[in-house]
Amino acid sequence: MNRRLPPETILRSLVQVSAAPVTTVALGDRFSRELPEMAVRWRAEAAPDPRLLALNEPLADELGLDTAWLRTGEGLRFLVGADVPAGATPVAQAYSGHQFGGYVPRLGDGRALLLGELVDTEGHARDLHLKGSGRTPFARGGDGLAAAGPMLREYVTSESMHAMGIPTTRSLAVVATGRPVQRETVLPGALLARVASSHLRVGSFQYAAASGDVGLVRRLADHAIARHYPDAAAAEQPYLALFESVVAAQASLVARWMLVGFIHGVMNTDNTTISGETIDYGPCAFMEAYDPATVYSSIDHAGRYAYGNQPVVAQWNLARFAETLLALLSEDQQQAIDLAVESLGTFSRRYDEAWTAGMRDKLGLPADTADDVVRPLADDLLGQLQQSRVDYTSFFRGLGDAARGDAESARGLLTDLAAFDAWLARWRALSPDAETMDRVNPVYIPRNHLVEEALAAATEGDLRPLEQLLDVTSSPYQERPDSERYAAPAPADSGPYQTFCGT
Repeated sequence: MNRRLPPETILRSLVQVSAAPVTTVALGDRFSRELPEMAVRWRAEAAPDPRLLALNEPLADELGLDTAWLRTGEGLRFLVGADVPAGATPVAQAYSGHQFGGYVPRLGDGRALLLGELVDTEGHARDLHLKGSGRTPFARGGDGLAAAGPMLREYVTSESMHAMGIPTTRSLAVVATGRPVQRETVLPGALLARVASSHLRVGSFQYAAASGDVGLVRRLADHAIARHYPDAAAAEQPYLALFESVVAAQASLVARWMLVGFIHGVMNTDNTTISGETIDYGPCAFMEAYDPATVYSSIDHAGRYAYGNQPVVAQWNLARFAETLLALLSEDQQQAIDLAVESLGTFSRRYDEAWTAGMRDKLGLPADTADDVVRPLADDLLGQLQQSRVDYTSFFRGLGDAARGDAESARGLLTDLAAFDAWLARWRALSPDAETMDRVNPVYIPRNHLVEEALAAATEGDLRPLEQLLDVTSSPYQERPDSERYAAPAPADSGPYQTFCGT
């Protein structure tokens, strides 16, 4: 079935696009030029009173953007999509997706726009994307807007993930629009300027494949190879090499999530990137008490995207990606399926290798410690953490003290001391290194209660808690004096924690 946008929709949107003489920024339009069937030219809704809430100056510098200019009225108009550089072509991108396992053929950027592609100071192409910029033809009944709280949540969380070395989209700025947004209550509206190596998703390929146009799928795959995996172009089977590259990237990414206790919350196929970056921080959160069944999202009623399910879900999403590529892998359908199944089967091995290597470092073990030693040691420890409902982040950071000879703080968190003492003896016999542990076990993550505290204050106009949280989490592995509250889990009387998608 052809899922392309009707010509009248495209023509109607063309007349709405205008350009202002923003001469300080050059934005490319490669995506919309190469894949016009998957892009609708559109523009952001007017922001009546734009006001800067957060600006990521180091990221702006990486992009070659003048931070002083971004703070001016002209710069703010650029950040909200009101003024675009001459030659730029803002578009809403089309994609499909499996949402909680159910296929939706037409999703797309319902409240977002790709302003264009920047070339950063190292010569890499980066997407500049707006979130909360108003309704597009993909809005499906939504208002296209965003409240300040969810946009600031994405800013805090994505920048914390970046600071921990986890591949992620980045947050350039959050700008209050001056327009109220109706949710359960009336909230101040805001817009996020997001940066990514691209916004290609598994859902992008699902949209192209659903059109029945193999040529479109091939052009999309060629675009992805050129953008992210140029070595695949020289492979004997470039499209199989593309698939294998995405499998490897996603296996590594999800292993890193698991190692820091990150729960994405909405791992739909449209939130699974081709680049291997974390994207869309809606109902995300960091696990506190270790439990693989942990779910924070208010819309994940069955626990599909629970912490412990994330590797399985990632592989399921990659299977959906493989389905879109079959026509490119071989003219013989069975041979194409066999190739895809074989490559998909490497996910578990790649994930296990990445997770075990990461856990080896979290435990401070020598690099030559065998996987069959690391894995049972880690599994035993995690079972004890689950039994005692121990805070995951605090425990691993505190375990570094045990490597230095003081195990009392770690022992004090466990209920079965005999079992933990036996584990300690096995672990210490392997000569763990505390400095290795300190480099990978964060002191500071965006603690859920602190994020809520900062967002509540920001909604009332006080940005100081947000700025303090951003400052601390920008150096997650370095302990700071007088910052103990940022390292501590939520108070025992906080009650169950729940997150919301913000739409």
